[in-house]
Amino acid sequence: MATCLVTGGAGFIGSHLTEQLLADGESVVVLDDLSTGQADNLAALKDHPRLSIRVGSITDQVALGEALAEADVVYHLAAAVGVKLVADNPVHTIETNIYPTEQILRLAAQGKKAVFLASTSEVFGKNPKESWTEEDDLLLGPTSKPRWAYGCSKAIDEFLALAYHRRFGMPVVIGRFFNVVGPRQVGHYGMVVPRFVDQALDGGPIEVYDDGQQVRCFAHVREVVRSVIGLVRLPAAHGQVFNIGSDSPVSIQQLAEAVAAKVGGNIAIRHKPYSEAYGDDFEDVRRRVPNLSKLRSTLGTAPSLPLGSILDDVLAWRREVRARRDASA
Repeated sequence: MATCLVTGGAGFIGSHLTEQLLADGESVVVLDDLSTGQADNLAALKDHPRLSIRVGSITDQVALGEALAEADVVYHLAAAVGVKLVADNPVHTIETNIYPTEQILRLAAQGKKAVFLASTSEVFGKNPKESWTEEDDLLLGPTSKPRWAYGCSKAIDEFLALAYHRRFGMPVVIGRFFNVVGPRQVGHYGMVVPRFVDQALDGGPIEVYDDGQQVRCFAHVREVVRSVIGLVRLPAAHGQVFNIGSDSPVSIQQLAEAVAAKVGGNIAIRHKPYSEAYGDDFEDVRRRVPNLSKLRSTLGTAPSLPLGSILDDVLAWRREVRARRDASA
């Protein structure tokens, strides 16, 4: 079996990916600086004989090179993520997302290692189509709006990865994630589902930004992880870009109402201007829905768990976390 490097392996998606790779019999090296990831996400795995956890940053060339030297396959998930984090610190976003990716690709090319690059639906920017295919145009906003730094930096990552594939034949797969949610995700960086769940469990109000008519699709992290691993192991997927997520649209207002109904009680929903949440220079995307035809035709499947079941899973996890916290207080 292969040895896999998972950058950002203590993060939300990374920890689930690490868990699944170990369950599949692979060995895993995790590299994470714990800036947004949490050691607790890997607590149940920390003594696993096929897991090595290294605390370090992907911006540290020595640490990254040493970790990558041990691996046959690289799952590159570490990045500056979250709308709030990106809006607050675009310099950190650009430096974290571009330079380490180039080093990973260069080192992986030398060793003929496969690479999965985690990208994002943010690369589509403000494309007005009802749903987006992998070949649709990228329509990013102006450089005066900091939020577009994230999508731009990940688009450059994609260009780099595909260039390495074309030039060196390196097996690369790019996955554009669309609102991945589930247990272990926190709301500190603008992630909407855990934020709504925590607000509801606190008795409300649930804060919906703007008018709540923004449309998103939410996929369970475990289904997303299975798609990622399946694509990396499939030679026909190498050198390609895939949308990975759910294609069942829901408005943010509907999401808030669904969370409130699941928690029960008289939970208010309050609307808040973007300017209060992110500042006056913030710009959002009204509709973000992937076309998953390519993913389905390649893998034969795509994430499909309904929103209600996803919310049940997140609520059960958050209640368990809160119960442990209260018991230790």
